[in-house]
Amino acid sequence: MNSGIFFETYRDDMALRRTPIQKARLLLVILALIAFPFFANRYYLTLANQVAIAIIGAIGLNILVGFTGQISLGQGGFMAVGAYTAALLTINMGMPWWASTLIACFVTALVGAIFGIPSLRLKGLYLAIATLAAQEIILWVVTHWDAVTGGVDALVVPNPMLFGIRLNNDFNFYWLVWSLVGIVALATVNLFRTHYGRAFIAIRDQDIAASVMGIDLFKYKLLSFAISSFLVGLAGALLAHYRSIVTWERFTIDVSVNYLAMIIIGGLGSVRGSFFGATFIVLLPAFLTNMGRAAKGFFPAIDGIIPFIQQGMFGLVIILFLIIEPEGLNKIWKNIKDYFSLWPFSY
Repeated sequence: MNSGIFFETYRDDMALRRTPIQKARLLLVILALIAFPFFANRYYLTLANQVAIAIIGAIGLNILVGFTGQISLGQGGFMAVGAYTAALLTINMGMPWWASTLIACFVTALVGAIFGIPSLRLKGLYLAIATLAAQEIILWVVTHWDAVTGGVDALVVPNPMLFGIRLNNDFNFYWLVWSLVGIVALATVNLFRTHYGRAFIAIRDQDIAASVMGIDLFKYKLLSFAISSFLVGLAGALLAHYRSIVTWERFTIDVSVNYLAMIIIGGLGSVRGSFFGATFIVLLPAFLTNMGRAAKGFFPAIDGIIPFIQQGMFGLVIILFLIIEPEGLNKIWKNIKDYFSLWPFSY
């Protein structure tokens, strides 16, 4: 009698979901996502849409940081490139939202690859400073190139339409953005089953050994920056079409830090961790705000300190994860699954 999980074909062994339990769990998640918008109110739909956009951006950043080992603090700037490109193409050239979004992704990929050139010579803190410079350069261009971006003034984007249906209300946008989340997640998982993804991981683990094995470090580092920026640009373009207002204040260094926190808390080098981390970071401020409102009856002054509580909790959570569980929520989820797969045995 077999004791364990065994496969008789390579097809079964290479499947993304290899056991009935994994397939059932995925099916339950999909069914829950399909049912959610029919029961949720506008507030929760807005949060769900924000989570979805954050997941796409977090997956993009995780490709660069978690899978390739290249640190980046320019996430907010690259999102700004995607958002402004999509907005300007839609406003000035009358492009449909889907065409401007696609072009915005490629433009952001190009910009990301250009700023990724120093990655061949720089590592660690030095590369972080280089990407931080990218963040500041992009925002400076956005706020000072008045003739193109409008400077510090906000851009008003026309409502995205599809077959006569306005997509940027909460219910309709939910189906679009979560469909894209599924496509992005599936594409990313399969990326790391190819030689490109394996080259990224080899560079992360030991770039000198990867070079000795024949991996072109310059080529694959630039490719990692480009793919990562492509997805980040997608997140920025979706945010522009969803909010219909694009302003530089949405893409400050705080955004870059938030996305870095997402992949640290969720788990570096994990697509599932990007889901966990993005959900956690987006919902944490909303949870604290709701808790503050509930406590307002016996502590009226709490409204004035909620922003400081949010900032303090944000930093505290990052520190606790780095100390207690550096591999993030994804590792905690794995530990839970391992416990139940072995229960009631202790080994």
